[in-house]
Amino acid sequence: MEINEILVIGMLVSFIILLFSGFPVAYVLAGIGTLFAAAGYFADQYFGAFTGLDFMTLGLAVNRIFKIMDNWILVALPMFVFMGHMLDKSGVAEKLMHALQSLFGQVRGGLAITVTLIGIILAASTGIIGASVVLLAIISMPAMKTQQYKDTVALGTIASAGTLGILIPPSIMLVIMADQLALSVGDLFMGAVFPGILLGILYIGYLLIYGYLRKDHFPLPNNLQPITLTIWLNVLKATLPTLLLILAVLGSIFSGWATPTEASGVGALGAILLAWWNNKLTVTVFRECLHNTMNVTAYIFMIFIGASFFALVLRELGGDELIESFFTGLPFSDYGIILVILSIIFLLGFILDWIEITLIILPLLAPVISTLNLDISGYGVIDNPELIWFVMLIAVTLQTSFLTPPVGFALFYLKGVCPPDIQLSTIYRGVIPFIFLQLVGLIIILLFPGLVNWFPAMVYR
Repeated sequence: MEINEILVIGMLVSFIILLFSGFPVAYVLAGIGTLFAAAGYFADQYFGAFTGLDFMTLGLAVNRIFKIMDNWILVALPMFVFMGHMLDKSGVAEKLMHALQSLFGQVRGGLAITVTLIGIILAASTGIIGASVVLLAIISMPAMKTQQYKDTVALGTIASAGTLGILIPPSIMLVIMADQLALSVGDLFMGAVFPGILLGILYIGYLLIYGYLRKDHFPLPNNLQPITLTIWLNVLKATLPTLLLILAVLGSIFSGWATPTEASGVGALGAILLAWWNNKLTVTVFRECLHNTMNVTAYIFMIFIGASFFALVLRELGGDELIESFFTGLPFSDYGIILVILSIIFLLGFILDWIEITLIILPLLAPVISTLNLDISGYGVIDNPELIWFVMLIAVTLQTSFLTPPVGFALFYLKGVCPPDIQLSTIYRGVIPFIFLQLVGLIIILLFPGLVNWFPAMVYR
């Protein structure tokens, strides 16, 4: 084994080991990158091993960090994060909860369907998993307890609906993926629309069937009211402002009227106006949203900087070629290699947040996908259709991983806001059916790439 291969393997193994040390991930990435850059330099200069690492590597690192700070696409990140936090405080979700519950109250599982629909709307307006899961739990758990829903069903519905924020645009994960793979943010946003709708349909279909088969798990409310024009008007009044905000953000991107960065500013302003409309906009709320946005943005960009240096050293040592040769050398078909990659991403989702996976792992896997003969159609319009399809597969896989026991992130977000009597094992049992639904959705997207690429192709024609 050559010295470069030893150093690459050493970097990856050291990263995995130090993840369990408790040090912040950003510092782990930057520290390992610095350590192995020094090791490669000394091996090159004093031991005659050509590693390709010299003082130019440090220069490239400085240039890489400058490009991160000079990247206009990434300006959308704090804007979308602020938009999510402001909507969290605006009272929109509570109004949606009451309005939609009155509409679906006469259906077995109507409250669970309401939670799922709110999860879809929150996903399309916040894009932050933690915020969606926590907010859904806070506003829906008391109602589900009052209506005597079975705990496993209630908890599974909340966790699964909350994780839709990782996929449905404007997902901040898709913004970062587009930046890392040099793809169009608009392409990824449009490509995620039908996969997100597919998962929502699978969830709602399951809840309707479950409610029909197990009526005792989905009791109807005692104060059933007939659906009147007033109820429809209340639903329209509750949903229209949020839908208009989503339309303003995504519609301006899809139509080409605004860049994702400009649309994120529109979304942030729209969230402020919604909070003001609902009489929730105060100096304290505004300050808290700014503070939370600063914390999340600083966290993301610190990982950006550490991951950029880590990835630079890894690539200078030939890590991308080593990984590409490993996967292309597997005795599987092209789709078999895709399944191996998705399995690895699924397992990494247990120990890594989506930010680390997006910044470190995804850029190393993109060249592998480009070498496969997948024959994914871009309908004569889309560039790199196989990468856009692959990104959707990764997003759905990560969403499944975040739901999967024992260490799915969404499960711990949910446990943190549940009543003390709710055990983690109850949450585990509740999400199992939704994990299978996620896998069904993943298989459908894998078999029918047109679900991803057709919509952006039609928009551009």
